[in-house]
Amino acid sequence: MSGLEKPLGSMPSEVLIKILSYLDAGALFSMSYVNKFFNQLANDNALWSDIFIREFGKNKKWMPKSVDDLSTKDSTMEVQEKAAGYWKQQYFKTVAAYVMKKWKRHLGVISRHTGLPSQTERVLRNLCVTWELTVSDESGHDSTFEQSWSQFSETCVFLCWGGGCLPNYQQISTLQLHGVRRIALNCSSLNKPGWRSLMMNLDMDAVTKNAQVIGQDRLVQLILLQPGVTVGVWEVITSQEAFLISLYSYVEPLVKPPFDDIDPEYGLHGYHLHITLHNISCEIMSRSFSQLFCRRGKLLMMMLTNSFHLLNHNYKNCCIMSLTLLDEFEKPFWCVSSPVSMKIEKSDVSYDYDSEQFLIHYKDTDGQVKMDVVHMKEQRQFVLINLDVYVATCKVNNHFGRNY
Repeated sequence: MSGLEKPLGSMPSEVLIKILSYLDAGALFSMSYVNKFFNQLANDNALWSDIFIREFGKNKKWMPKSVDDLSTKDSTMEVQEKAAGYWKQQYFKTVAAYVMKKWKRHLGVISRHTGLPSQTERVLRNLCVTWELTVSDESGHDSTFEQSWSQFSETCVFLCWGGGCLPNYQQISTLQLHGVRRIALNCSSLNKPGWRSLMMNLDMDAVTKNAQVIGQDRLVQLILLQPGVTVGVWEVITSQEAFLISLYSYVEPLVKPPFDDIDPEYGLHGYHLHITLHNISCEIMSRSFSQLFCRRGKLLMMMLTNSFHLLNHNYKNCCIMSLTLLDEFEKPFWCVSSPVSMKIEKSDVSYDYDSEQFLIHYKDTDGQVKMDVVHMKEQRQFVLINLDVYVATCKVNNHFGRNY
């Protein structure tokens, strides 16, 4: 395009601006990536202020306070007083706010099983939300990778990066996860306007010390760095790795439930549990339990015994566990989404089942989950025979303002 700069540069700027004024926002934004000359023209405030007025001038509620008087400007001089690109930025900010308000109301549709928004995937995809992984090596060099794919479940979203382009995880010093929101423009440019928000910042030296192998076969080894962050290492192709990150779709509100002075067992009953075991391709088990209660003690416990659930025969030794525990107000109390592994249980012999017994165990600072599983070889199925959910006493005390 350098050959075009001379003849175009010889044309009056007013003529070029007039030509560009017939373009829409997407085409004008794409023009800014042709070269420096077009970038300067495509950031002209007069062009973007006209686009702004055409799309938002008739609807005053979408006019930001700082630009309420845009349509009443008597001269283009006052528009051009702003720094180059000012009205371009205002346009994209307003578009983002408009789309956000349009889709945010869909988050009010709550699932009765999880207490979480049931249309999170629909909202995030329509808001053009993606995620980027930025890794820094020991020399301080940063590399950013676009996600390979994403998959939503009832309570979280799974993000994967791979394809042989990632460095060895043991050579990474820091790992950052950014949520990225792009503006849906009808343009060919890959550099669409958007915003990045830091969601996770891991010191890899610290997390790799506690890393544990949660599943492996002859090809891939799955290493859990911390709850929600898994790295897959290919044993045959040593240079190929993949990161899998699961994100919760819920943030506990700062407003706590009202304190109850009448009920002595306040905070110990009325719980609702929804638990799902699944992998990235299918759901293995999903079940809800209501009216659960705890006992006073060092560790509060909810037990579900003799609850038989059939797991399909493809279930190996590793999957994803998604768990939401609702309090008596049907609000999310404890949310977990993390890889879990199944190991042979070394315990007393069971006279009820003449088969191998396995244990699925998850634990964090808020509580832990234990699942006893029996392998029925003839039926080629796994049966869940017992489910224990433990909740830390301090979590109940902090949530309900008690002192058990």
